[in-house]
Amino acid sequence: MYPELSFKQQTGAGLPVAIFVITVLALLVTGMAQLQESSANSVSLQIQSQRAFLAAESGAQLGVGRALQPISGPQCFSGTFSFTVGGLKECSAIVSCFTNAPGQGVVIRSEGRCGISTPSEGKRAVEVRLL
Repeated sequence: MYPELSFKQQTGAGLPVAIFVITVLALLVTGMAQLQESSANSVSLQIQSQRAFLAAESGAQLGVGRALQPISGPQCFSGTFSFTVGGLKECSAIVSCFTNAPGQGVVIRSEGRCGISTPSEGKRAVEVRLL
């Protein structure tokens, strides 16, 4: 009634197709993992850069405050501020102050650095002119 089937008559492409699908899926998963890792690194660099900018702004504000002290008169301050609390922890601002020609005012330059000596180190600079 039923014809006898032998394994010699069966030819199929199941195994090669399965290997191909598994390989393609493995490549997709690997690519997505690398994309996720690079995205995480990018976010980390962006955060460090923003923190460095805020450190530079804070350093500039400290420099302006020192330059415009009403009690002891204007002082041009240059130095380094290290932040130890809050969002600027482990950040620093290098402030340099110099005067232009007489009557041209004071220039305060502040460079903020965060994550020093790490792969995701951030550096930003701010310059303020006081006339």
